This record gives sequence, C-alpha cells and structure tokens, in this order.
Amino acid sequence: MISLNIANLMGHGCSKNLGISSWCGGGKRKISEKVVLRVNSKVSQHNNIHSTGEEDEGGEEKKVIGRKMESILKSLRDGESVLDLSPRSTVSGGVEDVYGEDRATEDQLVTPWTISVASGYSLLRDPQYNKGLAFTEKERDAHYLRGLLPPTVITQLLQEKKLMHNIRQYEVPLQKYVAMMELQERNERLFYKLLIDNVEELLPVVYTPTVGEACQKYGSIFRRPQGLYISLKEKGKVLEVLKNWPEKSIQVIVVTDGERILGLGDLGCQGMGIPVGKLALYTALGGVRPSACLPVTIDVGTNNETLLKDEFYIGLRQNRATGQEYYDLLDEFMTAVKQNYGEKILVQFEDFANHNAFELLAKYGTTHLVFNDDIQGTASVVLAGVVAALKLIGGTLPEHRFLFLGAGEAGTGIAELIALEMSKQTKAPIEESRKKIWLVDSKGLIVSSRKNSLQHFKKPWAHEHEPVNSLLDAVKVIKPTVLIGSSGVGKTFTKEVVEAMTSNNDKPLILALSNPTSQSECTAEEAYQWSEGRAIFASGSPFDPVEYKGKVYASGQANNAYIFPGFGLGLVISGAIRVHDDMLLAASEALATQVSEENYKNGLIYPPLSNIRKISANIAANVAAKAYELGLATRLPRPQDLVKYAESCMYTPVYRNYR
Repeated sequence: MISLNIANLMGHGCSKNLGISSWCGGGKRKISEKVVLRVNSKVSQHNNIHSTGEEDEGGEEKKVIGRKMESILKSLRDGESVLDLSPRSTVSGGVEDVYGEDRATEDQLVTPWTISVASGYSLLRDPQYNKGLAFTEKERDAHYLRGLLPPTVITQLLQEKKLMHNIRQYEVPLQKYVAMMELQERNERLFYKLLIDNVEELLPVVYTPTVGEACQKYGSIFRRPQGLYISLKEKGKVLEVLKNWPEKSIQVIVVTDGERILGLGDLGCQGMGIPVGKLALYTALGGVRPSACLPVTIDVGTNNETLLKDEFYIGLRQNRATGQEYYDLLDEFMTAVKQNYGEKILVQFEDFANHNAFELLAKYGTTHLVFNDDIQGTASVVLAGVVAALKLIGGTLPEHRFLFLGAGEAGTGIAELIALEMSKQTKAPIEESRKKIWLVDSKGLIVSSRKNSLQHFKKPWAHEHEPVNSLLDAVKVIKPTVLIGSSGVGKTFTKEVVEAMTSNNDKPLILALSNPTSQSECTAEEAYQWSEGRAIFASGSPFDPVEYKGKVYASGQANNAYIFPGFGLGLVISGAIRVHDDMLLAASEALATQVSEENYKNGLIYPPLSNIRKISANIAANVAAKAYELGLATRLPRPQDLVKYAESCMYTPVYRNYR
C-alpha cells in the first residue's frame, strides 16, 4: 500500500465551493458566485413582471402562461412559486470533484484513489476500481496484484457472459436480486455493464417487481450497508452523519421513510431497497455516475407489527414518529443536505405516505431542488403514454374523458399533469380541464357533496355529480375513454369493468399501473381477452406477450424508469436549482416522441427499454432546455447541442486502464 496524506485535498475547503463547476469534461471550469447572483437577480426581475401581469419583449407572455399552469402544490405554498427562489432557502454549501477521475474520458489513464492509492488486496476489495480477472499484466505488476489473482487475463465481455449465464441459472427472482447486489458490492463497473447491456431482462430483477420482495425480506438478506441510515437517534447530528459518507461530490439523493413501499405498505427501515434500486437506474439508464449518488433512509420507526416482532428487522423497534418530531427530523435533513452539498443537489422523495408526500413537496419545492417520483415521475410517464396512445385511439387530449381508480399520490399527480397539458393546449383555465378527469377512491366517486371530508389533494377533483359507490357504476355513468388504475389493489379491473369500457369505446385505453405484479388492477391477458383484443393496454409491472385468437399482443410498461433517470440527468447537466411543472411536461413530450411507427403497429405506446440510454439523453436535453427557458439553469454558457452534451456526460461502465 502506498500511503499519501491527501486529507487537505479531499475534505477541507469543500464547503467553500459556491461557484458553478462544469459537470463533465476533463477541465474544471468555474463561474464565480457573482454570476449565480446575477442569474438569480434576473429571475427575480422576471417574477416581478409576472406578479404585476405586465409583459416585455422576448417572450414574457409565454412565461406568464407557464406560471399560471403551475400545479395545485402552489396553493399549498400560500401562492409561492418555484420561480420565486424563496428567501426561505437554507444555507448553501457545496463540493467539487477534486481529482476529476469520474469525468475522465474512456481513453484517459486514471489513478485509483481511495484514501490512498488503492493497490494489492485492498484494490481487489474496492468495488469502484476492482476489475477481477480483467486486470492486465502491467496493472498486476504496478498495483502489487501478483499471486492475488489466478494467472489468466480475461475481458470484461467474457466476465459479462459468464455472470449472465450464472444469473440465468437461478429460478427464484430474489436469488437473482441477491446475486446482482453482491456483484454491485464487488465490481461496480461490471454490475452496470450487465444492467445496461441486458436492461430488459435485469430491470425487473434490480427494481420492480423483485425489489418489493427484497424490501420485505431486507433484514434477512442484508449483508453490508449500501447507503445512509438516518434515524431518530441521529437527531441533532444529521450533518455529521452526511459527512460520514465517503463520497463528497454527491449530485442526486434518493430518500425514503419506508412508510408506503410500492403497494406493500409500511416496511420501515427495510425500504432502503427502493433508494438503492432507483439510484442503480439513475446510473445505468440515465448515466449519472455512481459516486454522485446517495441512497438515504429516514428511520422514524414502523407501524408494521410483523416487522417489529421480526428478530432480523434492522430498523428502530418503535411505532412510527409523527407530527412535529417527524417534521423536525426531515427539516434538519433537508437543511444539512444543502449545507453539505450545495444548492444544486437533487433530492428525490420516494415512497412517502400520501399525507407526508404532498406536504414535503409543497414545503421544499421553492427552497430546494426536489422531485417526488411517485407524484411527478409517475405523472410524467403516464402522460407520455396517453399522448402517444392518441395515435391509436384518435382525438386530441382535451377531447378524452379520464377515470382513475385511486386518488393518492400517483392518481392525483397524474391527473394534475394531464390537466396542465390540456390547459396548455386549449389555453383554458386548469379548473376547466380538471372537469374532464374523474377519480374514484375507497368510498366511491369523488363528488362535491363529499368535499368537506376530503383530504386537501383530493378536493380539486370533487365535481358536481350524484354519489356513485363502485368503479363499475362510475364507468357506466362517466363513460370514460381512458381508465387508469393507481389504487395499489389488485384485481380491481374486473371482467365487468373492462367489458363496460369496451362497450363505450372502440379502442379503450386501459392502464393498470399498480406495483408489484400481484397488486396490478388486471393482467395483460385479462385486458385483451375481456376486451376481445380491442384494448390498448399498459401496466406498471411487466407482462409477457399474450396470444388471443391467433394474434400476439405485446403490452407496454408504464415504468417510471423511462422518466426519472433522464429527468435527473437534465437537472444535473443544466445546473438547475428548482423543479418546475413545465419540466415534467417537457420530459413527457420527449418520451412520447420516442415511440416509433413500428411500436405503434405492435400496439405499444412506450418505446422498448433497450433504447433507454438514447431516450434518457433526449429527455435530459428537453428538461435542460426548459430549465434554461425558465431561468432556473446555472450552467453557463448553455451548450449548443443539448442532446450531444447529455450523451457526453453519461457514465459508461467500460473498464479504465490504471497507471
């Protein structure tokens, strides 16, 4: 081991980096803090114009329209807009990649730094730099690996072939999941190489539906920590906990409190499988480098009695904290995140319960760069599918009627984004667009007579109508052209419901979005058989092709993985400091345009996941362009070709050559 004292380079002075560093490329170009202040000042001037209703040259009218289309979250913020750059913003900070090895091109030599230069046995145990039998003869001499490896030297492609063969031998999906997680802990680049090259086969393994079972059994399969666990024990010390994480140049955090994991309910601390899985997709599908990703679980206890009695449970053994105690810990976390990592750190909220999800997004949306995949990501991917489906079912978006089963985070989030897009197309107030969208919850159709008893996020969807108690009756009286399931309850799109949709429409659009597979509102086979092959169907979890009356039907998957990796990449490469609803619409638009004529001929409303890296680059470019248009981007000057720039910034898992 060659030890070098580099503490002064790694840990100290990082919090002073208030400038804007370019995210990729060999050099480190910085724009001073003064530029950031001028950008913010310019945005503030624009906002003053918006608030008075005046217009100036250069498209202020367009910005006023965009402002009006901000989502219902604005009402929860007492009228405060994302574009206002709230004075409530917490202390900023930030770090930079001192060495730049994560931004090096593939043909550049890099030094395998840890705290010292990794060599010998420690190099083989470092997943970021380990290459196993792919270390060259020269590297084995230079890094003291002689005798620590068998004499053969093989390629990364041969390693990939062998591992895929081994993984395919497992019949139980959870065994495949464990094998992939062990590979990630052993050889990071090989893990991502497998995932990128075999995305359609391995995506259901590292994410839904298998990740749901993995979270349920996380205590039993737990081997080594893969992120940060922040519990009530760390209250008052959250900033210290963040500093314990070895990587300093963090750009994306995915955080959960484990209260609503997929459709499986409260899994407490064992919900960590979700942030780990999401960030693996950020890297594999969106190209965000692994060292820039941080999974976090906020452990405030669990109300799951089964877990509390499980001797292998890894979290706090207490009932879930609520109220002020809960929000104080979350507030300390959000403040510490910005203080440690700066203004441009993206925090993605994941699988929070409805009552907290909306509250957190409303509270921090104007002070932090935050994104809720359950509310916003799901909405964006579903809107893209609906827009693409118009080529198959006909008509324009405002001409269709929508009925949702489920009025939680996902259902209301999707409904709101569809209404925003309708308003954008018709120039009508969003209140008018909402009237074409109906929601059914556990108590029946949401109507105005129920308004006083509804949660705040359901109230905009309470329309004038007689009470309707069941989904089937709602389908019969509303006569929707699009039926969307986000209930988290399986088998709710019954034969009678699908037949009623088919009797009202030549080609009913049916989206059964709940995860995992066991919670899907109906299967692909049921949708095609009960609709006599007329339905346009997509689901949240994957289903195999279905043969009906001699014809094979391939259903699409409305997977959030289409959106959030590219969306996050777009925020990172533009240096965005806030998320605006127009960025979500831009992501949907980019995804919808990636569906080819061949896909349409096969009845698909989503492109194949095999093209996901290209899709993500296009989404990132569209999102970044919107960030620049709204004045929320800080990376200056703006790259001329945002698609090419996004592609150039994407992490590739090909092995590097070591000095």
